[in-house]
Amino acid sequence: MSFLLIVFCSILCLAGCEKKNTEKDDGKLKVIATIFSYYDFVREVGGEHVNVSMLVPAGKEAHSFEPTAADLIKIEEADVFLYNGGALESWVPQMLKSLDDVNAVSMMDTVDMELLIAGHSHEEHDHEHEHDASEYDEHIWTSPANAKKIVTHIVTVLSETDPDHKDAYEANGAAYIEKLTALQNEIKEVVNNAKRKTLIFGDQYPLLYFSEEFGLNYQAAFSGCSADSEPSAATLASLIDYVAENDVPAVYHIELSQQKIADTICEATGAKKLLFHTCHNVTKEDLANGVTYLSLMQQNIANLKEGLN
Repeated sequence: MSFLLIVFCSILCLAGCEKKNTEKDDGKLKVIATIFSYYDFVREVGGEHVNVSMLVPAGKEAHSFEPTAADLIKIEEADVFLYNGGALESWVPQMLKSLDDVNAVSMMDTVDMELLIAGHSHEEHDHEHEHDASEYDEHIWTSPANAKKIVTHIVTVLSETDPDHKDAYEANGAAYIEKLTALQNEIKEVVNNAKRKTLIFGDQYPLLYFSEEFGLNYQAAFSGCSADSEPSAATLASLIDYVAENDVPAVYHIELSQQKIADTICEATGAKKLLFHTCHNVTKEDLANGVTYLSLMQQNIANLKEGLN
């Protein structure tokens, strides 16, 4: 179903029946966040004063997501709608034009954007690759430094929307930022003590902000979140050669990935395949088990230790 048809259906729903909320109105702030990382940040900052829901279903690919008519109604009824913005969520601007009085907040407005590096690698010997020089990495939350800026902005948004609980939001935000600072320090220690500084990804590389923050190089099958399904033969051969020649112990893949390229590189070299979780989305099982941005980053730290030594 096209986006315009979804909007039309939602308008018919709203016009044909009285809009009603099936959830009990408990007086809590209602927040909808598009992706997992923002959902989790709101949980931490909002605490008991906020009901937050994640728009993109667990286990689903955010890049291909389009909201349903029911989603549009929930967004319009929410007190706050948090989204990333950019090409990642290209459906948002059109949606906002179709809805009334949505308190929509783009997280991309909180940080400085980084241009994607031209090529699949970020080292002195970059491989040439055609690339749109105007393309930015929109996965801003992967850097703990950016996460702190985002959390600070969430504190402001919640406090302005619900001033009665401003003190609680500020206290929760400050406590969470301390945890993010501790996370930063732990990652810095791992990187500073590592034998190597290059990450090998048999996958997309939506981690530019992370690698920039911690001074890491990378080589990847695809730049950013490329829509390509297969790397070029030259790129694949280069990755295999690099892993073999440098005795690289591990090749990374991201969550919800098919992992085919990482499997190919590992089979050719004997390297171990490891997950680097971008905190973009989680599986239904992970969500039910209560994973958090911090717990996923702790898993990443363990896998960084293994892959960089």
